[in-house]
Amino acid sequence: VITVSCSRGRARHVSLRSRASGPPVDSLRACPLPLAVCADMAATSLPAWLILKPRAGTFRAFSTAMSPATRSPRPALRTTERTSKPERALRRKALPPRTEKMAVDQDWPSVYPVAAPFKPSAVPLPVRMGYPVKRGVPMAKEGNLELLKIPNFLHLTPVAIKRHCEALKDFCTEWPAALDSDEKCEKHFPIEIDTADYVSAGPSIRNPKARVVTLRVKLSSLNLDDHAKKKLIKLVGDRYCKSTDVLTIKTDRCPLKRQNYDYAVYLLTVLYHESWVSV
Repeated sequence: VITVSCSRGRARHVSLRSRASGPPVDSLRACPLPLAVCADMAATSLPAWLILKPRAGTFRAFSTAMSPATRSPRPALRTTERTSKPERALRRKALPPRTEKMAVDQDWPSVYPVAAPFKPSAVPLPVRMGYPVKRGVPMAKEGNLELLKIPNFLHLTPVAIKRHCEALKDFCTEWPAALDSDEKCEKHFPIEIDTADYVSAGPSIRNPKARVVTLRVKLSSLNLDDHAKKKLIKLVGDRYCKSTDVLTIKTDRCPLKRQNYDYAVYLLTVLYHESWVSV
């Protein structure tokens, strides 16, 4: 609203006020300008004042687009069918373990055909394992985690081993008739390889000691002359036993057993060829 006060043809007071609130934008007393010019100047400064200096009375509108069609439908109530008491009793009844259904002459290889963790419901033995608390007995097999940690040999019973041997006979050859004594075996197969496998009671079935490979061979079985034999004995050091004439090479540097075996054979080959070198 623009208010103009005039007296004797001159503008005495020109003020600009907003209906919402706020002081007058401009106040001119004894303005020498004409009335129309003052009104135009006051009207052009109105939008800038409303934008730069908002007051408490300024109205700001916020709106959100909402459509009734976008509302998610309310989920329907779940309807459950009522069951009779005998049916509920059958549902809650747990089945008996397999051990109670087994016959006395149960075919055990069919229960444990391959290596598997311990199953308390399939082993009809009162197995207990664990630390006894307060001088009591160890924990039973039901829910016993200690029995699950260790490997077992329930799949390697005498009956199962016999069946495995019968199945592998078709893929095996007969033992040579000429090798009827240990002396003949040592003569035709002079190199002897020793390895060991371990069963660990831990979270892993791998044992670091299983990687060790020991190679034994008699120097008399190798094609060596006097010079090559003396040089080979100097190269191997204390690995040669003079009383038994056996050279022992033990390898455990590689992580796998096969790698250590190849390394032992490689060392024997290098020693043999190096012993024949003469400077």
